[in-house]
Amino acid sequence: MAIHVEGLLAIVIFYVIILFVGIWAAWKNKNSGVGEGKDQSESIMVGGRDIGLFVGAFTMTATWVGGGYINGTAEYVYLPGYGLAWAQAPFGYALSLVVGGLFFAKPMRSRGYVTMLDPFQQIYGKRMGGLLFIPALMGEIFWSAAILSALGATLSVIVDININMSVMISALIAIFYTLVGGLYSVVYTDVVQLFCIFVGLWISVPFALANPAVSDIGITAVKKVFQTPWLGTIHPSDGWMWADNFFLLVLGGIPWQVYFQRVLSASSAAYAQLLSFLAAFGCLFMAAPSVLIGAIGASTDWNQTSYGPVPPIERDESDMILPIVLQHLCPPFISFFGLGAVSAAVMSSTDSSILSASSMFARNIYQLAFRQSASDREIVWVMRITIFVFGAMATALALLTGTVYGLWYLSSDLVYVIIFPQLISVLFIKGTNTYGSVAGYVFGLLLRIGGGEPYLKIPPFIYYPGWYEEEKMHHLKKDVEHIVVQRFPFKTVAMLASFLSNIIFSCVARYLFESGVLSHKYDFLDAVVSKHSKEIMDKTTLVGNENIILSEMAPVKTKIGSTLEGTFMNTDALCDEGETSPDLNNEHK
Repeated sequence: MAIHVEGLLAIVIFYVIILFVGIWAAWKNKNSGVGEGKDQSESIMVGGRDIGLFVGAFTMTATWVGGGYINGTAEYVYLPGYGLAWAQAPFGYALSLVVGGLFFAKPMRSRGYVTMLDPFQQIYGKRMGGLLFIPALMGEIFWSAAILSALGATLSVIVDININMSVMISALIAIFYTLVGGLYSVVYTDVVQLFCIFVGLWISVPFALANPAVSDIGITAVKKVFQTPWLGTIHPSDGWMWADNFFLLVLGGIPWQVYFQRVLSASSAAYAQLLSFLAAFGCLFMAAPSVLIGAIGASTDWNQTSYGPVPPIERDESDMILPIVLQHLCPPFISFFGLGAVSAAVMSSTDSSILSASSMFARNIYQLAFRQSASDREIVWVMRITIFVFGAMATALALLTGTVYGLWYLSSDLVYVIIFPQLISVLFIKGTNTYGSVAGYVFGLLLRIGGGEPYLKIPPFIYYPGWYEEEKMHHLKKDVEHIVVQRFPFKTVAMLASFLSNIIFSCVARYLFESGVLSHKYDFLDAVVSKHSKEIMDKTTLVGNENIILSEMAPVKTKIGSTLEGTFMNTDALCDEGETSPDLNNEHK
């Protein structure tokens, strides 16, 4: 393969800039957040809790606008039979940020947590926190691996360089500046990367539209020219499946450490909410060029291009439609700008995921579960080691397995089905305990895995109403694969079952122990009777601000609440009294 020197030079320049910004951010903020009773490890995880509005909005937007986001949006708009109607990511993730800002950002930030898993360990104990760490870790690692794999394929399409080399170099750069500067390096490089995505994609769109092989996308949106209209349709029989996927994006996009890391690093709870709303607008705006590129791919007569007469869909390359459009419909120097955009998108997501996974492990697994007496220096070194280890794991998955996207789809489903209902319970529902949490975990996992996963060739053992078998043709291999399609919204049903199981089993456990039906000695999880045992994390271990009100740590009371709302809803989470963030009080000084 002939290496495109200009493209390779453009990538080298881009990577040098990113590396310089990451190191500069680490040096500039090396003492930020340290002192005044705060540890260096906490500074690496959430900065000095002083991320401002401008930088915060950029980094929260860049968290979602990754390689999978821009490539996946273009792919679904291009795919015949799907189109814009099925490109749910831009609208789904934007609404996810809005919902997160309205209901979750304030209670998490105002209580001074450091990671997403803190409230789980506070209420359910260290062992349950460890169980919930598994799907959270899977989501972050598989997400990083998937986008690294996409980057390698993109670079091979446009620049003709070795896939393995491009993946390893990209991962090493992201790991290095994350190791050096922690959250500050990730945040400041996100600003540069988001700017590169914006310029790189938008500068490519006019040139692709002007290519003689491209028909008017206004016509192809509603009329069949080379393939079905790219606006797409939703058949009534697929309505429940569409809704299931949409709710997965909206609600399942909330319980991710990459999101809460930005929320918890904001300078106040009010800022955390505002950042979420600004990022929602940013996600929609940044998706526009991907939508246009997908529409351009669906409107192109590929026989008139250097790509050849066989369209990408018939080569099983529809997932690469964005780099294909950049390569074959744009001038070379323009396609390299687009290449920089894809590289920026990938790195902006990879560094965030690696830092998030290492933060949860170092704090919630190593420190709170195993070594509560660990020094700050020890925690910092554990973080640095796990940043490298998790980065290496993501890189190895990207290089060695062909089912990275399948793994990520499954892990993101588990985040939605398992962690989201637990997050609602721990923040807003009074009285849930470890027994209910375990039951919700098990029910959600069984119902989700029972529906199967075609990407990983996992057959279903639960056939939900409306299922059917579909033949999938692999054009290159010339073989047919039979897959089971579940039209029933089983993912959302599994999430609701997990949520209800948590509440029901928690209430049953409380009744059995508090009424004396079961002896207190059988409370082996120390979740009802022995609420203040060593198994439950003490609030001073989890948060450093002694003024923070954590009403969930109050002793168990058998008295029935005077109102239905007071009995079941944790109204403290939505009121202003709990907002005791020191940063909020000092914000205008």
